[in-house]
Amino acid sequence: MTSHLLPTFARVDLAFDHGEGVWLHATNGERYLDFTSGVAVNALGHAHPQVVAAITEQAGKAIHVSNLFRVPEQERLADRLCAASFADYVFFANSGAEAMECAIKTARKFHAVNGQPERYRIITFEGAFHGRTLATLAAGGQKKYLEGFGPVVEGFDQVPFGDLEAVKKAIVPETAAILIEPIQGEGGVRVPENHFLRSLRALCDRHGLLLIFDEVQTGMGRTGELFAYQRIGVEPDVMALAKALGGGFPVGACLATENAGKGMTAGTHGSTFGGNPLAMAAGNATFDVMLADGFLERVRHTGILFRQRLAEIKDRYPSVIAEVRGEGLLLGLRCVIPNGQLVDALRDEHLLAVGAGDNVVRLYPPLIVSEDEVGEAMAMLDRACARLARERTPKKEAVG
Repeated sequence: MTSHLLPTFARVDLAFDHGEGVWLHATNGERYLDFTSGVAVNALGHAHPQVVAAITEQAGKAIHVSNLFRVPEQERLADRLCAASFADYVFFANSGAEAMECAIKTARKFHAVNGQPERYRIITFEGAFHGRTLATLAAGGQKKYLEGFGPVVEGFDQVPFGDLEAVKKAIVPETAAILIEPIQGEGGVRVPENHFLRSLRALCDRHGLLLIFDEVQTGMGRTGELFAYQRIGVEPDVMALAKALGGGFPVGACLATENAGKGMTAGTHGSTFGGNPLAMAAGNATFDVMLADGFLERVRHTGILFRQRLAEIKDRYPSVIAEVRGEGLLLGLRCVIPNGQLVDALRDEHLLAVGAGDNVVRLYPPLIVSEDEVGEAMAMLDRACARLARERTPKKEAVG
């Protein structure tokens, strides 16, 4: 059958009818353990009762009213995000890319209102991924995503990931900010050293720059803290959130300190759908679950167990897996074989995973995953690796 969808995705020939917890049920009647979570979106799994109830109730009241009026649930979620973080202000959007666009504009506007409009350049890092808009693609700097879309948006200076000296050399009078993911997700689950991030904070303070964290993928409990920066002990000036913020419903947010956000006054930025009542109901319900006693502690505990089990499998199959990476339940396997082969082999075992840069396979289970479900996933991974290892072992010729 011919599809009328623009063919921008290389989709797997698999569709799902419904989900429950960490499981997805395909239209062919088979069940899959979902360790992709919609690429770190479904942090509370599928059909979480509190999120479903909140969305259902709000849909019967008002789905959209626009930002021409106050949205009480928007104000409530902003209050809660600020109380739980470094921030004083929040702007709600619909996606991570939109949240990042707001962060970029916030940094540029900050310097403009300080009388330095020439300070608009932002230092970013090789391997980064910040979204699919023209500006966020330029920030990411990956040629495969930029090719064919005309002149690249000006104002981004890329340096090698983790190279402090390169960052220092890239700071010029026009520099406005430094933008980094606390852990690179799409780039291959690459974790910078804590002292590197602390050094970035010190550089920003010394040169009057803003430090922007892209926590679209790491935020909302994925690393075992509500936000990854809390694990590191380095506070940014601006932070982008999305993915898990709505428990599966599209929600993005740009958080800023009062100082960093002082240029974003009435009329400087906007969104038609951002912060709509339905999205805010999902966001507040997700927050209710994640702030419950013991939730993040369980994520940390499960993450440690999961990483230990992955390390055991890496040791058993060195011809398939070279390295285990990540924090909390944001974990990756750097492969010896092409990572797509492992993704396919896992799907054959009914375990869903997703590829990333640097030949990595990402494993992003819902944060509600149990130890038993981690055990099921490890059995699937073991079988997949065993089969791939056998295929790589040359068969001995018979001696006759």
